[in-house]
Amino acid sequence: MTKVNFEAFLNTHGQLLTAIDGLSEEQTTWKPKPESWSVLEVLTHLVDHSIVISFRIRDILAGTEARLPAFNQDAWVSGQYANAGKVSDVLQAFHALLLYNSLLLNRLDTADLEKTGVNAKGETVSIKQIVEGFTNHVQRHLGQIDRIKQAAGLAISKS
Repeated sequence: MTKVNFEAFLNTHGQLLTAIDGLSEEQTTWKPKPESWSVLEVLTHLVDHSIVISFRIRDILAGTEARLPAFNQDAWVSGQYANAGKVSDVLQAFHALLLYNSLLLNRLDTADLEKTGVNAKGETVSIKQIVEGFTNHVQRHLGQIDRIKQAAGLAISKS
């Protein structure tokens, strides 16, 4: 039986809120090195990734046979001057996309979740795998946020 873990998918927003709780705007834009991402840039990347998976899911459902698009994450983050944005705006966009995608995903049946497309690497991926991959991707970036905070001496205890 194919089911998507909607709870884990939807919980990503709350996890991001917890990860940045107590950080000032200045702390969210701090970078360990010029070529590294700040917390705000990580959050912006996750919105970008949400946009991309939104397209990929819909393209698969439409039956398009074109390869699912990749994106140059570093160029997207730097090209949109992500560090000049606001965390609240980025998190609002992330949450809106998360909710919008969850509305679609809740309408899909098992057969829809198993529909596939070919990604930029030439791998066949299902909608279920895309959603699970996104959830796992957010988890990796939560770890990155923790590492940025530690590098800045901002480790906040989880009490």
